[in-house]
Amino acid sequence: MAIRTIKLPDVGEGIAEAELVEWAVAVGDDVAEDQVVAAVMTDKATVEIPSSVTGKVVWLACDIGTLLAVGSPLIRIETEGEAEAPENAAGKAAEPASPPRPAAVAAPPVPRHIPTPKPAAPVAFAGPQVGLPRAPGEKPIASPAVRRRARELGVDLVYVRGSGPAGRIGHDDLDRHVAGGGQPALAAGPRPDLSREVIKVVGLRRAIARRMQEAKRRIPHFAYVEEVDVTALEDLRASLNAMRPADRPKLTLLPFLIRAIVRALRQFPQVNAHYDDEHEVITRFGAAHVGIATQTPGGLMVPVVRHCEARDIWDAAAEMGRVTAAAREGLATRDELTGSTITITSLGALGGIVSTPVINAPEVAIVGVNKIAVRPVFVDGAFVPRKIMNLSSSFDHRVVDGHDAASFIQALRRLIETPATLFMEV
Repeated sequence: MAIRTIKLPDVGEGIAEAELVEWAVAVGDDVAEDQVVAAVMTDKATVEIPSSVTGKVVWLACDIGTLLAVGSPLIRIETEGEAEAPENAAGKAAEPASPPRPAAVAAPPVPRHIPTPKPAAPVAFAGPQVGLPRAPGEKPIASPAVRRRARELGVDLVYVRGSGPAGRIGHDDLDRHVAGGGQPALAAGPRPDLSREVIKVVGLRRAIARRMQEAKRRIPHFAYVEEVDVTALEDLRASLNAMRPADRPKLTLLPFLIRAIVRALRQFPQVNAHYDDEHEVITRFGAAHVGIATQTPGGLMVPVVRHCEARDIWDAAAEMGRVTAAAREGLATRDELTGSTITITSLGALGGIVSTPVINAPEVAIVGVNKIAVRPVFVDGAFVPRKIMNLSSSFDHRVVDGHDAASFIQALRRLIETPATLFMEV
């Protein structure tokens, strides 16, 4: 018999560590070669790790949510035959790792005579007590028998004062509480909810938290909000949807915004860029790879519609639908979740009036879409109903000056308010 150690492989160029998000096996399980044993996450993409041998699992490295360095031991498997030297992350042979051994148990200390303290006298209660007997969130201490009796009496132990050590509640305490007219659990009216839920931040939620924190810490955000009349655009969108062939996707507002961004970026290439703040290098892109901020069951992800400069309105809509669906279903690849040069974020009907979106680093701009509302607008001497929407956008002030940011959004506004220009080459 031999013990083989499977190490965390190189899961991507430039990736030094990954987070364990799933164990597909447990200690004692039999595994076959190429069977998936674990899944790790890096840069919002999940990678499955297969076994390189057939055997029985004898050791797992860590709990879910642990960050592991590339090349560190992940799982140990007992196999038939002679021991083979597993390869490490660099591809060099290494000595087979021995299975974990229990830690040495220290010898018990020499007992000393310690005087037994006298039992504390029970605390006498003169009458019913008013108010909560313990701090919010503090759980009452009681034996199972006392808890069962309290349930039968309809009493919530949160309201019972205990006279035992550390406030432990006994049967006598429960009797005094009931005799004194204490608060029963089933009393009419609302009661304080002292429950708490502790949730460990792991997986995609931890990746999102770290990216948001890093973006806000390192990027000086500059926000700019502009009101846009989308009446004509909405009329055009409804008309195109009414005559679209069955093999074409239904158009939403976002494909039109993608096309407007592509046109505006020709005038403002500094907005379509990445900023490497460690090396102080700006990279401007000719291609427009537009990220679409997408809410998924696991949290926020940003699938990418690549080369929007080469797509028409229908192609952009189809590709956007494809990559956002893949993200929601957990099927998006690493390439589909990375490489965007500018991002659109929209909460649809929940878009509110104004938002302050966080830049998707290393990008330097993000365009936020708020909800459409019908408002009275003064046109040609009279108030008329118009469909109005706000664009709430953020820019990296280290790269994009305030004047350029405002000019970029104004260019978007003009294109959206005169949608025919979206399809004109000038």
